[in-house]
Amino acid sequence: MGRIKSKLVKRTSLSLLKEENSFTDKFEPNKELLKGLTDSKKVRNQIAGYITRKKKSEQNHKTAQ
Repeated sequence: MGRIKSKLVKRTSLSLLKEENSFTDKFEPNKELLKGLTDSKKVRNQIAGYITRKKKSEQNHKTAQ
């Protein structure tokens, strides 16, 4: 149940991934990149976590091929 993300988190994360390619598959660096984006710590962490999850799955698909 903990993996359900709101539309705001998904939409923002996907648009950031399209714009900027400096995100990694590690949570902490992604969180640091998002520091100035939002005042809410909870939303920032959710976006950073979702981006991390997407990058990890992207890497797994590349290595599986």
